[in-house]
Amino acid sequence: MSKRASAAVTKILDDFCPLFTPGGRIIYVGDTQRKWAYFDSESLKALGVAIEEHGKMPDVVVHHTAKNWLVLIEAVTSHGPVNPKRRLELGQLFAMSKAGIVYVTAFMNRRTMLKYLDEISWETEVWVAESPTHLIHFNGERFLGPYE
Repeated sequence: MSKRASAAVTKILDDFCPLFTPGGRIIYVGDTQRKWAYFDSESLKALGVAIEEHGKMPDVVVHHTAKNWLVLIEAVTSHGPVNPKRRLELGQLFAMSKAGIVYVTAFMNRRTMLKYLDEISWETEVWVAESPTHLIHFNGERFLGPYE
């Protein structure tokens, strides 16, 4: 993994996951340099999702088992946030999921977030590593939860 992506993914795994998906099962970890760094395909299949190797996976996928959510996390390093197009792609990729889908864009800092602010899709969450205990909710009827 690239050093920037690796740092972002590490922050997601070390800071975001314990706070917002406690006890969650890591299903997938990758980045642009090493797409399939970790993949628990059996756990994903058990949730009704079969991914082809050519699928456009997010950087991190976590099954928040207590709430039965699949949390799809994009780390903004070299690619952008969960914008409307990306949200649609991910929605199609995970359409058969038995778990609710939650979309999260992760930034290392607010300065980077500001560059992409106008691209972030509604009904998604934003997490900034420099303020790890907070989430920014982009509208919708619920906070940190799947939309049907």
